[in-house]
Amino acid sequence: MGTIVGIIALICAIYVIIEVWTKQPSMGTGEKIIWTLAAFFFSIITAIVYYFMKKS
Repeated sequence: MGTIVGIIALICAIYVIIEVWTKQPSMGTGEKIIWTLAAFFFSIITAIVYYFMKKS
C-alpha cells in the first residue's frame, strides 16, 4: 500500500513541477520556486490545491 501512495505522490509532484515551469509563463520565478518546494514536500495536497487555484 505504501508503494502505491509513494508512486501517486511522485506523479503528483512531477505534474505540478512540469505545469508550473512549462505552462505558466506569467508566473514569477519566486512563485514557481514556492510551488516547486510545496510539490516536493506535500505532493498530493499541492497537486490538488494547484489544480483548483491555477487550472480552473
